[in-house]
Amino acid sequence: MLLGAHVSSAGGIYQAIGRATEMGCRSLQVFPQSPRVWKPGVHSDEDLARFREEAAEADLVAMCHAPYLINLAGTDPLTVERSEAVLAQALRTTRGLGALAVVVHLGSHLGSGFDVGLERAAPVLERVLELAGDGTWLLLEDTAGAGGTMGLTVEELAIVIERCGSHPWLGVCLDTCHLYASGIDVGDAAAVDAMLDELDERIGLDRLKALHVNDSQVALGSNRDRHASLGDGLIGERLSAFLGRPRLQGLPAVLETGRDGKGPDAEDMQEFERLWRQGVGG
Repeated sequence: MLLGAHVSSAGGIYQAIGRATEMGCRSLQVFPQSPRVWKPGVHSDEDLARFREEAAEADLVAMCHAPYLINLAGTDPLTVERSEAVLAQALRTTRGLGALAVVVHLGSHLGSGFDVGLERAAPVLERVLELAGDGTWLLLEDTAGAGGTMGLTVEELAIVIERCGSHPWLGVCLDTCHLYASGIDVGDAAAVDAMLDELDERIGLDRLKALHVNDSQVALGSNRDRHASLGDGLIGERLSAFLGRPRLQGLPAVLETGRDGKGPDAEDMQEFERLWRQGVGG
């Protein structure tokens, strides 16, 4: 696994590279803009080029996370319109950074049902996917299931991908906390293998391009998205079972949550590596 972390890009998006290398990361994730505002983030050509050059020099796999406000399946046309604009700009930035992918939450159907939400989301995805390609993926993240969120199961993710014509640059990012909240015990190797079997059959493991690694504050199957730092959640040491699965090796695996509600630091990364080595038997 290419262990990494979500890092701050304060002071210029290229600053994330130095922060990641100081923590011993082999991958990193950044927000291409503030995650809680609608105004699309725009970076200078110089900053994008510096990010590309420093990431290549450090041999880091980079990806972006789209803003949380995005709801492609929403019932408000203005929200969907804004979501499309922000996601499109996130993809442009991701390509400018030379990064692997932008990860996005599809959003919520707000009680209208998955099928109705998909009819709203799919045309937006199809338009935005015109900006993907040339090494840059759009990755759909699985969700915990609260509030009618789309992408709760492998089946739902598969339906979305098929509805978008199985676009060659549309893939998946799995989050351990979300999987646990949706009822998949990521601390049980057999449960993880069964989920990966289903993903391989319905979507194809070649579309699984990244992992988010988080512990959970809430119980298995709770359908609540409450991340915990490693060692402070209900999955605990058992997370090594997920990290050790052979079919997940080689993927960028990003730690999103650090201690005390802050971003991950070097100590968190050491714990991450310890759990991974425990999983792979190293």
